[in-house]
Amino acid sequence: MYANILVPVVVDEEAKTQTAIEAATAMADPGARITLLHVIETIPVYVSDYVPADYMITARESVAKRLEDLAADIPNGHAAIADGRAGPRITRWAEENGIDCIVIASHQPALSDILLGSVAGHVVRHAKSAVHVVR
Repeated sequence: MYANILVPVVVDEEAKTQTAIEAATAMADPGARITLLHVIETIPVYVSDYVPADYMITARESVAKRLEDLAADIPNGHAAIADGRAGPRITRWAEENGIDCIVIASHQPALSDILLGSVAGHVVRHAKSAVHVVR
């Protein structure tokens, strides 16, 4: 059982998110903190000229609202947003916030995942806490 659980969330993947939340809730100590984290990837410079100036502000507000709604349904649930590359940012956020377990959803691996690596794969390889992968 865990006291401080992190669930990385992609807000437009409801089924995977719900599965990860259910697993986290099942593994949580009574009174455990469960944090839903969404990482907003940086827009590449070569694309930024084509993106409206207020896009990132609007996207962050939308993600924050969705995370808060999801967290409200979880006992002692919290929402957080971070910026950067998803894999490294998730592991760094977990270290900075004393996470003792990361519950992350993953898709069925493909050949490209073996060559390039996925977010879940990065987290499994680099996290200093326990990691549970759900599919």
